[in-house]
Amino acid sequence: MTITATKTDTANVLVVAKIDAADIEKNITKAAKHLAKTASVDGFRKGKVPIATIKKMYGAQLEQDAENQAIQEVIDTAKKDLGITAADIIAEPTFKKYEKVEDGIETELTISLRPTIEVEGYEKLAPTYDEPTVEDTELEERLNKLLESNAPFKKLTEERALENSDQATFDFIGKVDGVEFDGGKAEGFELVIGSGQFIPGFEEQMVGMNKGETKDLTVTFPEAYQAADLAGKASVFTVTLHEIKAKSSAQLDEEMVKKLIPGDESATADTVKEKVAEQIKSEKVSKLYNETLKPQLIEALVAEYHFDLPQNIIEQEIDAQINNKAREMSEEELATYKGNNEKIDELRDSVREDATKSVKATFLVDALAKKEGIVVNDQEVSQTIYYEAMISGQDPQQVIEYYQQNNLLPAVKMGMIEDKLFAKIIGIEN
Repeated sequence: MTITATKTDTANVLVVAKIDAADIEKNITKAAKHLAKTASVDGFRKGKVPIATIKKMYGAQLEQDAENQAIQEVIDTAKKDLGITAADIIAEPTFKKYEKVEDGIETELTISLRPTIEVEGYEKLAPTYDEPTVEDTELEERLNKLLESNAPFKKLTEERALENSDQATFDFIGKVDGVEFDGGKAEGFELVIGSGQFIPGFEEQMVGMNKGETKDLTVTFPEAYQAADLAGKASVFTVTLHEIKAKSSAQLDEEMVKKLIPGDESATADTVKEKVAEQIKSEKVSKLYNETLKPQLIEALVAEYHFDLPQNIIEQEIDAQINNKAREMSEEELATYKGNNEKIDELRDSVREDATKSVKATFLVDALAKKEGIVVNDQEVSQTIYYEAMISGQDPQQVIEYYQQNNLLPAVKMGMIEDKLFAKIIGIEN
């Protein structure tokens, strides 16, 4: 076996090796001897199976294992020759060549090393910004929306028909082909008309009903309805309207303050206004950070620092970006790439610069986070996902399980570390 290991730069190693057939055969014999001690073969006592028989029975697997062992020996030798430790290596080695020849195997592979990064003076790269302010008109508009959404429903003082945005109290019985179905019946049900809570067409047909009126509503369950036995079927709901409530005008009085800030006996109307102003300002800062400050800082960091990048990682990032592009392509467009290596290479080249910058930024964030002592634990990640799922009306536990099953938690953690780091460098609360 001959091995030549060369550092092409500080982040990449090229290993060229010739594995002799004798080395492979030696590994096969060694593995066969080990297997012979435990193998059970008809006609032979345990531990007495001939090596030739083992090789005949398990030849293909023994050969594969022997080749893998030889490759590992190549990698171990290269690491030893260059003084590389396991901690220095990032990702799996990538083969540039693996060719079986008459007297063995000729191979070339690359090993990626963690970049050496010296980060000093990054504070000067922080973009400057004017702190957002909250205008009186913005505060008034947000307060009005807040009061309107929290205004109580009150019984009508006059008789009129049901309108959109009213709260209706009613009984209903649903039938498909004249037969009641499970879950299709309720009494005293309360529903805000126009909320979209019921099957499409249901709420719209209730508009115009009068208190005490009974009406049959004909609707069709969606094709993707959760109950498979009802999906896509036409149904009739017999509805009896008992009461109509309309939203009353709301004031920022003592009762409303308690509703908006429960548990704080000292809260006043001014407290509500202060909190709403803080929320508006926080939203503006977040928008400024995500759309302007963060991109500017990343661009400045990538331009400022220069270090070798592991090519294997860049290729992986190119793969990821290509896969994202492919998901957006039509079947016709995808077909033009099938078997067209030249066009695929052109596509890879088109994203190479962005992929390289993305990889560089990732390593910079990692180095800077370590220098600044920025950490995010698993509990913080779970809490963030849980909170965002609740806000969006999803089942938090299901969302967390989805992230776990699809190995998305590391990316979420990295994003949180990045935001903590950049917010600290820029000097904002994010």
